Amino acid sequence: MNARKLAAMLAAIPIAISAGSSQSQGFAGLGSDAGGFAMPERGHALSFPADHGAHPNFRIEWWYVTANLQGGDGKIYGAQWTLFRSALAPGNSEGFSDPQVWIGHAAVTTDDRHYFAERFGRGGVGQAGVSVAPFEAWIDDWQMKGVSPSTPDVLDDLSLSASGNDFSYALNLKANGPLVLQGDRGFSVKSAAGQASYYYSQPFYQVSGAIKIANKDVKVTGKAWLDREWSSQPLANNQTGWDWFSLHLDSGEKVMAFRLRDDKDGFVSANWITADGQTTPMSNDDVRLTPVQQAKVDGRDMPVGWRIQIPTKSLDITTRPLNERSWMETSPPYWEGPVIFAGSTTGIGYLEMTGY
Repeated sequence: MNARKLAAMLAAIPIAISAGSSQSQGFAGLGSDAGGFAMPERGHALSFPADHGAHPNFRIEWWYVTANLQGGDGKIYGAQWTLFRSALAPGNSEGFSDPQVWIGHAAVTTDDRHYFAERFGRGGVGQAGVSVAPFEAWIDDWQMKGVSPSTPDVLDDLSLSASGNDFSYALNLKANGPLVLQGDRGFSVKSAAGQASYYYSQPFYQVSGAIKIANKDVKVTGKAWLDREWSSQPLANNQTGWDWFSLHLDSGEKVMAFRLRDDKDGFVSANWITADGQTTPMSNDDVRLTPVQQAKVDGRDMPVGWRIQIPTKSLDITTRPLNERSWMETSPPYWEGPVIFAGSTTGIGYLEMTGY
């Protein structure tokens, strides 16, 4: 395949490349028609470890880790590792005829800098992919890899590595709690019209390892959160982006919450996760997500501080970013960075905002 044809194929990828998709197709084309691809079905039981692997008959999928880190130098850091799979057509083929395209994003955030990198790869040639036994997700030399095959779940013990200009990291992630199914037993509704994805998380990682910034090594510890999600049309065609939170409360409880923005009132969903992994799914009526702090980021007005209220759990907190300018100049661009919160409780987490 020549470079021009490859570039044309890459340009057609809905999430990975299409930064300028029209609003009639939803953010990054994720609301466009999914004819020919598989669709999530309510009541379908997720199966592990098989569902840790790729689902090539669905159009879009990701393996996504965020880590809140404390450095041995006393500073706070954030780290992100994401592998996207985006399909031009369902299924797999050999070599460059394979319709699966892979994209990697990695970042390290400090209070005054945000480092990021992006990689692209094709399926069918070994450059990127995911295997289940043993577990490994990779693109080039970036890896998320199972360390111990004897753990109850292959994601319980992972090594994570990536690098870019002026940064790199090598982290060890050990889970001290169970996998969490989001939504209705893993079926996560994303709009009033019923668009949905399969979605589960591992929010209980303890982290150790090191990051390198400008040739300086820093030992780190902290907490991490893994999200796994796949679908073929996860957004409605009028949804322009989302605001997503993963929160580690100092009590040991966790909260996942998101708001999908549209031309009406938006769509809000959340999940309250106890310290032992029990869940309480929540809807628009249970959760209030209110922007309270704005910043100019890459010429855009961004709501970088938020008030999050869940009255039934007596939660009323306000988040603030570690770094207001945690901007990923990727394809498409988005805001992604660690947050700290206080109010009815304290803790740390991550915020992702797209479509601004």
